[in-house]
Amino acid sequence: MTTGHFTSQASEEATRDGAKAIDLIDGEHLCGLLKANKLGVQTEMIEQVTVNPEWFSGV
Repeated sequence: MTTGHFTSQASEEATRDGAKAIDLIDGEHLCGLLKANKLGVQTEMIEQVTVNPEWFSGV
């Protein structure tokens, strides 16, 4: 497990025929697991609206 990324060599070794199965969990995957299982994180959707004053000046 890493909060960063795995090298291509690490990924190849984890899936090599004849080797023991290894699950590589990088930062993105870890965040997805934490969110999916609601472990120590909370998500919220935020909509941001920006007003264009030039459009309103012509009304």
